[in-house]
Amino acid sequence: MKLTVLNIFKIPEIRNKIMITLGLVLVYRIGFLIPLPGIDIVKMKEMTGQGGAAGWMGMLSSLTGGNLNQATLFSLGVMPYISASIIFSLLTKAIPSLEALSKEGGAGQRKISQYTRLATIPICMVQSLFVILGQLSAPGTLLPGVGGLGYYIGVVVALTAGTMFIMWIGEQITEHGIGNGISIIIMAGIIATVPNALIGFFKQSTLDPDEIWQIMLMYLSSWVAVIVGIVYVTKGQRRIPMQSAKMMRGRKTFGGQRHYLPFKVNQAGVMPIIFAGALMMLPSILAQAPYIGHIFEVFRSNYSFWYITVLSTLILFFSFFWVNMMFQPKEIADNLRDQGAFIPGIRPGKKTAEYLQFIMTRVTLAGASFLCIVAVMPNLITRQIGITNPIFAYFLGGTSILIVVEVALDLVEQLNAQLIMNNYEGFMKGDQQRMAGWSKRRS
Repeated sequence: MKLTVLNIFKIPEIRNKIMITLGLVLVYRIGFLIPLPGIDIVKMKEMTGQGGAAGWMGMLSSLTGGNLNQATLFSLGVMPYISASIIFSLLTKAIPSLEALSKEGGAGQRKISQYTRLATIPICMVQSLFVILGQLSAPGTLLPGVGGLGYYIGVVVALTAGTMFIMWIGEQITEHGIGNGISIIIMAGIIATVPNALIGFFKQSTLDPDEIWQIMLMYLSSWVAVIVGIVYVTKGQRRIPMQSAKMMRGRKTFGGQRHYLPFKVNQAGVMPIIFAGALMMLPSILAQAPYIGHIFEVFRSNYSFWYITVLSTLILFFSFFWVNMMFQPKEIADNLRDQGAFIPGIRPGKKTAEYLQFIMTRVTLAGASFLCIVAVMPNLITRQIGITNPIFAYFLGGTSILIVVEVALDLVEQLNAQLIMNNYEGFMKGDQQRMAGWSKRRS
């Protein structure tokens, strides 16, 4: 591979998009340096990284580009917007009127996007309670004389305004920058936790320097192995051959070409892990309750048998649930029939829909099993090599790496497309060969 990375700076359009993206991400990160009014900063820093609520809130923060462990203006991140997007994604498939609206093209999608933005506001107000009850209710967190109903209403308004501003930044990145803005914000929030996690690991460790570096080497090796596996499965596809019917128009023959219908192995993406992880936080919190905590004691540790079993079961369930909501084999079969295409050896219509459902069920099982491994194995690896810092261990966890890798792959693909359009060699090895073949066909 040549130094084709330099090519992106030779094109003014791409260079400007990259600078806009970096500038907006910088503005997003600056928002985490602005604390909420009336907060004792010293006391808040002492609470960061502690167990209990700080542990699971830190893990939740790593998924949403926020920081619930610190009472800052952007503490909620894009978590309310993600919640609203997931709700409307499910409602679009469940409510016929929304489904018809989504099929109206750009105008319908803009309408649904507007509904999603409006739904983000009440969700922000509800999720602000995480910060109020989890952080501001702790003794000594607020400055003397600060409190009361009016103060907490002001906090809700400030957190809601912060989330809406982050949402606006994400939309500006999507429109004027590179990649999906919300995804880039989440990736930036995940990567931003790494320096503090490293510093905390070295400060809390009581091992010899040689042992610390051995652990770090094992961690990096495991991290690279997990990334390679995620890239391999994320790019994996089940390609179904598809034949288009021949049509005669005058003396010319059209169609009759062989195409492929690609099904991604990890069709559900990261959503099953997010759903399952969110549900598993509930018994982990209840395990710390004074009277009923002993019932949920088995869920206190991420390495216990019942925790891993229930988490894997939830991931499998949500994988099939999400795919069945988003994948409509009957609709695909009808579209193929209307376009004069068919799968060789399969009758059009009902038989094609049954065959597609058969294939997707098995592909989903493979993808869900992969998600279970990615979600469970890194936690076991970090325990074996002695990493106990929850945020540092969670960065190796499946959800964080899966988000970062998928966003990075999407960025690379978009940059490749921009470079190829401008006749520059892309990042991938085969881009130059594809360009050469394209030029030969043109000539």
